[in-house]
Amino acid sequence: MRRDFLTKNIGLKIASLILAVTLWFFVILSGRSGIVIDIPVMYVNIPPELEVVDFPKTVRINVEGQERLLKGLKQDDISAEINLQDVKTGRNFYSLTSENIKLPRPLNVTNIEPQTISLTVEKQFSKSVFVQPAIEGLPERGYVIFEIRVEPETLVLEGPRSIVSKIQNVKTEPIDISGLNRDLRYKAKLNLPNPSLKTSVQKVDVHILVKQIK
Repeated sequence: MRRDFLTKNIGLKIASLILAVTLWFFVILSGRSGIVIDIPVMYVNIPPELEVVDFPKTVRINVEGQERLLKGLKQDDISAEINLQDVKTGRNFYSLTSENIKLPRPLNVTNIEPQTISLTVEKQFSKSVFVQPAIEGLPERGYVIFEIRVEPETLVLEGPRSIVSKIQNVKTEPIDISGLNRDLRYKAKLNLPNPSLKTSVQKVDVHILVKQIK
């Protein structure tokens, strides 16, 4: 009796099984969609004596999941993270997988482009450089600048050796003296030529002295 039950109408049973599996996949996949998005690459655990100087800022990924979740996806919800704890000076290569991608759990990464990224790491370097005021414009007619004082005159610049070693001075933000007819004291921001550079001084005092000429 049991054997007859298993073999009787076997074709119908197989067809019913296929139909059930098909319906299951339809329910699971219903409402799913995919997007292609550029996401930022975050470099973490960089040794304090090293500096990353040449690196990709974004990678492109394909994300698949429920359409309503994709529509609600925010930029802060997704990023690529690379651990540089064991990085060495010179050129380094890292392979990216879904494990490197920070993403809400119900969503899946189906592709990463590029899958391998390269970056260059250098030792940090520091040296003292002069501060140069960036003066724009001319004083009022009949007046001239006879002295410019900067405090501090020099500062210590830190960053990758290949960048710091080429810098002789750091300019301030533009200081417009058009029509100036009296002494000016101005607290100017520094205009660092590269975002990887650092200094403990954020602003300098610029004292511009003018005098009237006959």
